Amino acid sequence: MDMTTHIPARDARVALTRGQRRRTIDRLARALALLATLVALAFLTSILLTLFYLGIPGLGLHVFTEVTKSPEAHGGLANAIVGSVAQTGLGTLIGTPIGLLAGTYLAEYSGRSALGQVVRFVSDILLSAPSILIGLFIYQILVAPTGGFSGFAGALALAILVIPIVVRTTEDMLRLIPISMREASIALGAPRWKTIVFICYRAALDGLLTGVLLAVARVAGETAPLLFTSLGNSGFSGLGSAMASMPVTIYQYAASAFDDWVQLAWTGALLVTMGVLAINITARLLVRRRQ
Repeated sequence: MDMTTHIPARDARVALTRGQRRRTIDRLARALALLATLVALAFLTSILLTLFYLGIPGLGLHVFTEVTKSPEAHGGLANAIVGSVAQTGLGTLIGTPIGLLAGTYLAEYSGRSALGQVVRFVSDILLSAPSILIGLFIYQILVAPTGGFSGFAGALALAILVIPIVVRTTEDMLRLIPISMREASIALGAPRWKTIVFICYRAALDGLLTGVLLAVARVAGETAPLLFTSLGNSGFSGLGSAMASMPVTIYQYAASAFDDWVQLAWTGALLVTMGVLAINITARLLVRRRQ
């Protein structure tokens, strides 16, 4: 009689204790996650407020119309802005098709083949490789042999940084497409390549565009690879010679002893940050639209 009455009561107490422990751990985990989020937001807010406070006073029409000049001449950042747009745009144009084709191969054709494993492994290595190593690589194979820095070398370094991001995004997005869509297209007589181009790409378009935008945001603020490839220029120049860029100009001006150049560095940092932020917001909106 005692066994039948005390054992269920003991089991109930044990279950209650375990339930209380789980709830306590859950509350603790939620509190730590919330604290980490607040700390991250505090740092982000502090950075943005600092950029606005120190960057806005230098904003003016001259920033977008004048080239970089001596401190007394009160120049702008026009050549750096054009150089960054040109190098980032060309790097994206070079890297996006390569990443798109490689990601398509991994998602649609590779299966478990050895080549697919090698391509995926190399892509993962490039995704985590320090950008300065990419700059040194391009310097060794292109800048040093030709004997001169160039905007094209900078664009090529940025293209290498774009490729793994587009590869990963393309593979993930194509794998989300239901197999039934492929089967329906093939059942109607469409070749496999037409199924991929006209069915899979169209269904994954928002995700693919998001990957490209994230890649652009990733490379737009890179400084290290451009120091070894395009270096910089005090005026407008073509892709065949040394070319100015916003990250390199900011890096050079921020360490200057002249207040005018330091102000331009803060203003340039604000412009780059706002541009990258706008690209990231656009990418998130595309993802939300897809969901």
